[in-house]
Amino acid sequence: MDIREILNDKFINPKDKTEFISKMILSGEIMISALVEFAKSSKDPAKATCIEALEFATKTNPGIADSACLEFVTGTLKDKAPRIKWESARVIGNIAHRFPGNLDKAISSLLANTEHSGTVVRWSAAFALTEIIKLKTKYNTSLLPAIDAILEREEKNSIKKIYLTALKKVRST
Repeated sequence: MDIREILNDKFINPKDKTEFISKMILSGEIMISALVEFAKSSKDPAKATCIEALEFATKTNPGIADSACLEFVTGTLKDKAPRIKWESARVIGNIAHRFPGNLDKAISSLLANTEHSGTVVRWSAAFALTEIIKLKTKYNTSLLPAIDAILEREEKNSIKKIYLTALKKVRST
């Protein structure tokens, strides 16, 4: 069964589709490059499911992601659909440590998403940004003050907590 068949199967519920594709990625049955190419030409719901499967897979095994995967999810942070934005941010959070010197574009788009009206988009951006600051790279020079500014305007305590927990770890060492 290929990606298109899975996504078009009316007897598989959406959550199971994501899990099925994720397992196929992890087993090597579907290459990430093939998933990315399929997602690029898909409509938003299918694209989001592909990215969510990628998020599940990279959470289990971040090593499966390559630079093309990072480039793809970085680009989709600018998509209109909130689900695509938040799943892409989560993938970046999972794999950022693999690309510590190649996160400029991702950081820029993640910072833009911290102002999104959707709570889940902001929460996911917070997750990815805090994973990046934990790497203690050159980005922290500008990222730490940016996060301080985000904390000033963010109204949701659940999102603030993500930043504060990470800042405590980064600034205590």
